[in-house]
Amino acid sequence: MSGTATLHAAGELGPRVVRAFAERFGGAPTLVARAPGRVNLIGDHTDYNGGFVLPMAMDRATWIAARARGDRRVVVHSLDFEETRDFVLDDTVDGATRPDGTHERGWLEYLRGIGWSLAEAGHALVRGWEGVCAGDVPIGAGLSSSASLELVVARVFAEVNALSWNARAMALIAQRAERGWVGVDCGIMDQLIAAAGVAGHALLIDCRSLETRAVPLPEEAAVVVLDTATRRALVGSAYNERRAQCEAAAAHFGVATLREVPRAAFDAGADALDPLTRRRARHVVSESERTVASADALSRGDLACVGRSMNESHASLRDDFEVSCRELDAMVALAQAHPACIGARMTGAGFGGCAVALVQRGAVSSFVDAVSEAYREKTGLAPSLYVCRANQGASLEG
Repeated sequence: MSGTATLHAAGELGPRVVRAFAERFGGAPTLVARAPGRVNLIGDHTDYNGGFVLPMAMDRATWIAARARGDRRVVVHSLDFEETRDFVLDDTVDGATRPDGTHERGWLEYLRGIGWSLAEAGHALVRGWEGVCAGDVPIGAGLSSSASLELVVARVFAEVNALSWNARAMALIAQRAERGWVGVDCGIMDQLIAAAGVAGHALLIDCRSLETRAVPLPEEAAVVVLDTATRRALVGSAYNERRAQCEAAAAHFGVATLREVPRAAFDAGADALDPLTRRRARHVVSESERTVASADALSRGDLACVGRSMNESHASLRDDFEVSCRELDAMVALAQAHPACIGARMTGAGFGGCAVALVQRGAVSSFVDAVSEAYREKTGLAPSLYVCRANQGASLEG
């Protein structure tokens, strides 16, 4: 998403959008929906390669208070961007006004894209809606604010048009909106965890079959998000370039995706790849292995194994996939050096944004204070560190 948003304290947004709705539209909303952002514990740039990922839905989310309209117009006020925008559902037919490379892709395009994608999937949207939207998922931080917005909008569209809600199907619709309308050639992870997250659990996702397995998060460990106070723009970034390099590597091995290349086959055939493509593929193949191993280790309570895999993942993302940056490397190194840290890595697409650390719960306060101060001294930037709870996916509230 583009732009700058204001963050609000977790737990306050539901009542806030309800009050703002009454002030702006009169009366009470008929529904309140929310969809979470996500933090990926391990498994980055594996999803669009058909591999495995291990995200959890966060207790930060995008909220909408809404009411159905009698026409096909959608009118939404964003508290974060302090503006009201609207569109008619007919305008999204055949992508007639789809954004292109010469136009800014603002927050409204995610709403328009969901309307377009639902129609493309054969859903009859006979009613528009009016609503107020607000979120506390940091934008551009690698925590999937865009998928959070897409899924809460899909939840509202489904409710006002009496569509059945299927988390997996709606995740695919949201992915189509981001790829076909917004223009980011993303994998399925962000949309699927925002739709199907399980409270108290991470979700091991097989991005080829879309099968999921809920993995309990042990009480003795806390998940801490470390926001470096740097931002990246995903549309037009090196993301699409990395994807093309992975496709080239898969073609070399004669398969559709790198998921189909076992580690032994990669080791045997990698020398024939050019050095850059070989490094990209090595990250993907090894990262999927680490992700499955981490899910199994979490299930048996082996936090040391998870921590080692997280540390190895960051080194691979930094050196082989080259999607880290100076600030992310500094934050991860400082986190890993703290005695309470079990493991740490960058998370998300990279090029800025956030890292994630698994930390001994009893020492979370000292970890946050020490790493925040050390990062501030090293970079001159003011980071935001916060403990996250694993939440459920998109839902209607109240």
